[in-house]
Amino acid sequence: MRNYSYTDKWQKLLTGDIVKKLTLINEYKGEQRLFIEAHKDELKELMEIAKIQSTEASNRIEGISTANERLKSLVQAKTTPHNRDESEIAGYRDVLSTIHENYDFIPINANYFLQLHRDLYKFVGAKSGGSFKNSDNIIKETDADGNERIRFKPVPAWETPSAVDALCDAYREAKDNVDPLILNMMFILDFLCIHPFNDGNGRMSRLLTLLLLYQSGFIVGKYVSIEKIIEESKETYYEVLQDSSINWYENENDYKPFVNYMLGVIINAYREFESRVKLVTDPNISKVDRVEIIIKEHLGPITKAELIAMNPDISETTIQRSLKELLKADKIKKIGGGRYTKYVWKEGLNDYR
Repeated sequence: MRNYSYTDKWQKLLTGDIVKKLTLINEYKGEQRLFIEAHKDELKELMEIAKIQSTEASNRIEGISTANERLKSLVQAKTTPHNRDESEIAGYRDVLSTIHENYDFIPINANYFLQLHRDLYKFVGAKSGGSFKNSDNIIKETDADGNERIRFKPVPAWETPSAVDALCDAYREAKDNVDPLILNMMFILDFLCIHPFNDGNGRMSRLLTLLLLYQSGFIVGKYVSIEKIIEESKETYYEVLQDSSINWYENENDYKPFVNYMLGVIINAYREFESRVKLVTDPNISKVDRVEIIIKEHLGPITKAELIAMNPDISETTIQRSLKELLKADKIKKIGGGRYTKYVWKEGLNDYR
């Protein structure tokens, strides 16, 4: 039987690397609070960008997508869903908004998880929305040759309600005695190993990650999409999930790979917040200059659509003019053509030729 208690487990994770990351995150947390107090109005733009990117990335990890223009309209609630994918995207949007606006009032218990899951599927009409799984599920992976294998067998359906209750009880018992960042990520790993729903477990885990972080005072996910950072490193994400779930049933699994990875994701989010907020709030940086800086600091090629999404206050005409000027000045290179055109800073070309 799985033991969900964290009190005796968490100190084993206090390796030198993890402690350094915890220290750095807490430093970023203090700096972010000062930024927010000084630039509340300017940061509204970052919040809108993060909502769009989070909704897109978390769903795309699960193979759920729609056209860029449809996505923005859905997230801004300017249109209604046209198909199953858009219905799930709209549901994610609403649950994300609920967490953003009400995180202090959402208890960590099974009933509230079921309500959030119900809302995730409210536009789909799926009977599984708001209910724990009614049949056993397995987590499979497919190799390069197309062969499937079972990676992990989650908790059986009959045991799921009691497992989620035990998980939430353990979280509440440990809350005042365990480092919140470590506790939050251990909780999410266990949630994923229970895999309590027929569908939507991955998206629920990322929504709950934000909920736990916000309740612990780490609100960077409001301004920078943590889901997007996970999507951009999803191969590593799945690898550490597998590594940390080995011998889970025997209470001998190692949380370190998953916790270490997630702390790295949070650090990247804070760093991105820091760089973005400076671009938005510095009066000496023009909109044209901002486009140049974003391309220069972006890891890998970037599309015009991504630049538009990241800068809702800059017109498409201005972004197009900036790209032409940068190409003419030989500072960037165009890759591909048509709707798939991307741009990369010249110094970063070696990896993308």
